[in-house]
Amino acid sequence: MTRQDQVSPVASATETLRTDDNPGIKGALYSADERRRRDESGWTIVQGVLAPLQFLVFIASLALVIRYLMTGEGAFAADMSIVIKTLVLYTIMVTGSIWEKVVFGRWLFAPAFFWEDVFSMLVLALHTLYLVMLLGAFGTVDQRMFVALAAYAAYVVNAAQFLLKLRAARLQASAEPLAVPA
Repeated sequence: MTRQDQVSPVASATETLRTDDNPGIKGALYSADERRRRDESGWTIVQGVLAPLQFLVFIASLALVIRYLMTGEGAFAADMSIVIKTLVLYTIMVTGSIWEKVVFGRWLFAPAFFWEDVFSMLVLALHTLYLVMLLGAFGTVDQRMFVALAAYAAYVVNAAQFLLKLRAARLQASAEPLAVPA
């Protein structure tokens, strides 16, 4: 068994693509300076509030979309819930890019969150496609709902990516020795 085979999923979740302009401990999600900026930033709190809000909106909207697809009733409610979910998504993406700029010095695609940001682009594209279909009256209601379901499936994967990073950050913090005051 090679060392590569022995790496746990959590350890692989903490691997980053550190560059010379963003130094850090190999395998660490945050350098000490990045962690300090993260902890001091008000945008961290904004993200911490918006993420569960987005999940609650997602659950309610998913229920309405499934209800429509199963019964043919409630298309307007499902459409409105998807629009609200999309607006919350846009809000969390804009504030998340500000957070990334504050913490990592990049608006998007910071090495520590590169793949999460790449997948976020797919999530945004699918939600935006839904809005284009709705506002442009393209396709049927059913087709729009299936695009919404695809967007929601991508969102679930993306949310899982971020939850793994959150867990990795907590494991990193608990593994580091406590600072002794001077």
